Amino acid sequence: MGTATETAGSGAGTATTPAARVALVGVHGFGTHHLRNLERLQAAGSVELVAVADPQPPAPGAVPPSAAVYPGLDDLLKATRDLDLVIVATPIQTHAPLALAALATDAELYLEKPPVASLADFNRLCEAAAASGRGVQIGFQSLGSHALKAVEDLLAAGTIGTLQGISATGRWVRDRAYYKRSRWAGKRSINGVDVVDGVATNPLAHAVATALHIAGARTTTDVASVETELYRANDIESDDTSVIRIRTAAGLPITCALTICASESVEPYVTLQGSNGTAVFHYTEDRLTVETAAGRTEETYGRDDLTENLLAHRSRGVPLISSLEDSGAFMLVLEAVRTAPLPTPIDPAYVRWEGEGDAAHAVVAGIEEALDQAGRQHATFSELGLPWAAAAPDASMSVKRVE
Repeated sequence: MGTATETAGSGAGTATTPAARVALVGVHGFGTHHLRNLERLQAAGSVELVAVADPQPPAPGAVPPSAAVYPGLDDLLKATRDLDLVIVATPIQTHAPLALAALATDAELYLEKPPVASLADFNRLCEAAAASGRGVQIGFQSLGSHALKAVEDLLAAGTIGTLQGISATGRWVRDRAYYKRSRWAGKRSINGVDVVDGVATNPLAHAVATALHIAGARTTTDVASVETELYRANDIESDDTSVIRIRTAAGLPITCALTICASESVEPYVTLQGSNGTAVFHYTEDRLTVETAAGRTEETYGRDDLTENLLAHRSRGVPLISSLEDSGAFMLVLEAVRTAPLPTPIDPAYVRWEGEGDAAHAVVAGIEEALDQAGRQHATFSELGLPWAAAAPDASMSVKRVE
């Protein structure tokens, strides 16, 4: 993730603080990232990984010999006492029950994004977190970037003038194998259980969350409306090419134009559109570019680790970087996607396939320019008059209004 580094003093442990006892739920997929990070923190003496849980056993050597292995969280919690932190990195549809189980202990909770698969589950989780008094960190790692403070400073200084709008642009490539990696990939639901694995809610969720954060839209009260226009080029249930248009309670427009059907993957970015210039934040690289009449500047920043931040919150009351409450605005976007009509299939005449077999990936014709225009003009694909959008019989927007 770029040149991310931790701030001096941001870690959870010190020479006089015992290592935090950690359990990890989910050791495959993104769980492997947590395993590597916990290995780093354990080497530094900040944590001790005491147990992991996964129905599929970890690969040999993937976890420390001292860490007990269980098939599920219930078994882990029955056998393990005095946990300081539980990390949940499992499929989306399992987040709610696992998070609630973790909050019934004395441990803090790190929950991967998206937090849960419905606004109702989010509200239940918020109630449980408030009752427990425990900290809940949501895994939007980009929010730990020090570039966000630089963005705050340049807005306060008026460097790009008055902020008029924000766009988030993401164009990635995902092949057929991506949707075959698990039974929930690309699903809206499984056996009546919400999954909501769409482009804006999972692979490019950081783009949405980062744009909302910069706009000052953190909680559910910070969003006035969400409009969705969802499409799919792949043979899946969920969306892979979409525009999400948000208006904050303060009236600021945020447009997220996202696809995983590009010709090539490009680092996603959030653009701040000012009256006197622009600022572009490439959040996976912690890189901020500012352009005004005075010229162009670019700088790459460090990043605080969310696990260390959560442990510092537990031990010293340090504010959480990505709290559960502050993911409320993102959850309104997820809820709008969840309740929207089924994504419109893109006419195959406008989709080409590159590669062979499971390595083949869909490319929507002209998608790069379409994403750029949508972000600049705060317009949906149908409003831009794109042939595959305008011809879609059910391409009208689904609007979720928040009073």
